[in-house]
Amino acid sequence: MKTPLLFSVLLGSLLADELPPTSIVSHDPSFDKLIAKDAEIEVLASGFSWSEGPVWDFSESRLLFSDVPNNVVHSWSEERGLEVYLKPSGFTGVAKHSREPGSNGLAFDSTGRLLTCEHGDRRLSVLTPSGGKMTLADNYQGKRFNSPNDLVVHSSGSIFFTDPPYGLPNQGEGPEREMPENGVYRWDPDGKVTQVIVDLVRPNGVTLSPDEKTLYIAQSHREAPHIISYPVDASLQPGEPNVLFDSSQLTPKLPGLPDGLKVDREGNIWSSGPGGVIVLNPEGKLLGQILTGRRTANLAWGGSDRATLYLTANHDLLRVKTKTAGPTPRHTEKEKT
Repeated sequence: MKTPLLFSVLLGSLLADELPPTSIVSHDPSFDKLIAKDAEIEVLASGFSWSEGPVWDFSESRLLFSDVPNNVVHSWSEERGLEVYLKPSGFTGVAKHSREPGSNGLAFDSTGRLLTCEHGDRRLSVLTPSGGKMTLADNYQGKRFNSPNDLVVHSSGSIFFTDPPYGLPNQGEGPEREMPENGVYRWDPDGKVTQVIVDLVRPNGVTLSPDEKTLYIAQSHREAPHIISYPVDASLQPGEPNVLFDSSQLTPKLPGLPDGLKVDREGNIWSSGPGGVIVLNPEGKLLGQILTGRRTANLAWGGSDRATLYLTANHDLLRVKTKTAGPTPRHTEKEKT
């Protein structure tokens, strides 16, 4: 894999814990069809402890996203700017739980209800129209989840979600932990929970291909920082894994691990990773990077045309316009009529 000369010169003097200025870096000519070389990376809001889990709310033309350490969901819109949408977002206890107690991944179900992966309360929940939360799942076979992290909704209404230990005290090295695995689960509309993947060290971001035949998992593990694909059969059971991309092979070395990820309408994978965002085609070829100048956690397509990419990046909320767009929602985002 060749690194552009300008990119190499720019980064040649950087240490491993430093990030370069914002820029768009192309590794393949096809990347220029997805985003302009001079696309502006805008800062929309700042001051968060660790921003995460963005989702676009079409019904209200706004972005919702989590600030995990501060236990809050924020909203941002052109009209109203930044507002607190929900607090507490993921932990309702009276004692200190962990350094990441709040909500993480957010999504909408078929009726426009907000789904939440809650670290502190260790559950997958839904915000009802009357304002109260309802638990969809908080355990598997009687053992509490670690800390549900990210989710994606299938057109059937089933939900795939990951369960790493990031929201547990001491990263799960203590008596609070009940599940031995850092698993991936599927919740079905009849309430059944199935453990579908058990052999990942740090499963994190999760999404589906536009045709729903492939499940993608980002593993935030320093020894194996992989983006992994799984074929999905008619019963929604993932098949044999394929390491689509190993982010440790990127040069130069930049801070960050695969975390949140989404697909565009062509099926390309846009994932947070070293330096910001990495973009792959469905075969795992690196097409390009969006260097954000910040550790970047997650991303979401938004705007009326779904062509704007919103990025939750450490203390900031960012935005960049693309030439592509997110897939047409199958049912998980209630559109404005």
